Amino acid sequence: MSDAPLTVTIPEAIPIIGPAPIPVAEPIPVVEPIPTARKKPSLNRFDTLGGVFFATCSGIEWLFGIASLLVGLAVFAALPVLQLLTLGYLLESAGRIARTGRFSEGFIDIRLAARLGGIVAFSWLLLLPVRFLADWAHTAQIIDPGSATAQQWRIGLFAAIAATALHILFAIARGGKIRYFLWPFNVVWFVRRLLQGGYYAEARDAVWNVTVRLRLPYYFWLGLRGFVAAFVWLALPVTLIAAGRGHFQAAGFLAFLGTVLLAIIIPYLPFLQTRLAAENRFAAGFEVFAVRREFRKAPWAFAIAFIVTALFALPLYLFKIETAPREAAWLPSLVFVAFIYPARLLTGWALGRASRRDEPRHWFFRWTGRFPLLPVAGFYALVVFMSQYTNWTGVWSLYEQHAFLVPVPFLGV
Repeated sequence: MSDAPLTVTIPEAIPIIGPAPIPVAEPIPVVEPIPTARKKPSLNRFDTLGGVFFATCSGIEWLFGIASLLVGLAVFAALPVLQLLTLGYLLESAGRIARTGRFSEGFIDIRLAARLGGIVAFSWLLLLPVRFLADWAHTAQIIDPGSATAQQWRIGLFAAIAATALHILFAIARGGKIRYFLWPFNVVWFVRRLLQGGYYAEARDAVWNVTVRLRLPYYFWLGLRGFVAAFVWLALPVTLIAAGRGHFQAAGFLAFLGTVLLAIIIPYLPFLQTRLAAENRFAAGFEVFAVRREFRKAPWAFAIAFIVTALFALPLYLFKIETAPREAAWLPSLVFVAFIYPARLLTGWALGRASRRDEPRHWFFRWTGRFPLLPVAGFYALVVFMSQYTNWTGVWSLYEQHAFLVPVPFLGV
């Protein structure tokens, strides 16, 4: 064995290869947004004081429109032939509710009625000073005929008439709103509008649009058909009741038979008229079985509508005891329209409620809904029978059925 030193070769260490270092991204500079004005949250107009004022004015305008509508219907109802316009409007109101099922649809053109009523009301108010001035001028003429003072009063009267008439015309030409009747400088607006050009075409189109919107021919035609349909149903029982005034042996039996027939017919009649208006078909005014089918779907709605119709019509017979002067004929007509209009709306509501249902109601509701119909109808027929002895026109009053025909105390007013 050699004594040479032992040499050991140590291999180099194998380098450990780790994962590659992840490069660190440089921080992205954050750009501060440019400050802008904060947008205020939008508020509903009804949440502000101005909105409350707007809602209040809108409600007052709607109520004034209802009042103007009732007065207008009463005036038309007091005029022969034009009475059918009132009946047509009432039938159309009930028909729209029956078609749509929405009670609000029965108030047709209330805003337009408010505008037209405001024009009439403020024109009348503006003419009051002229009437007083006319009285004073007439008094001056009586005290000192032909004097200079009387002549001055006369000239002042003509000047006031001309100024008032021009002011009313300019207010109407500007739109007929109430504030225009209170503003004294409408003539300035009128002259400026004429200088701009195109006013004649604008005014012509506005008048035509209002005329078309009134739908007077449609209401007249609908009222005529509703009148004829109701008269066909009422003619026989009413004539039999009238025959009871005769001096023959069967007179009492005919009167009794007519009263019974009337009590059977009147529970159907308002709904037949409403179906005529809703479907715009004259034949719908005679489809009794269709009304019976609708009754099965909303029996108590039908019962309520008929009871209100009958009960609202009965007190109106008191206004037929004595005729009113011709110049005041619209006043009792106003009471008649005010009572009959809600009854027509309820009739449309009952039909609309039935049209939204596919199946009849439970038998319990159907039979209990029938119970009040016959007593109310019988009492109504009895009042009609007695009315020939209390009303001003005697036996002819039997043909003046204001609950189903034109809503006036006398057809001949």
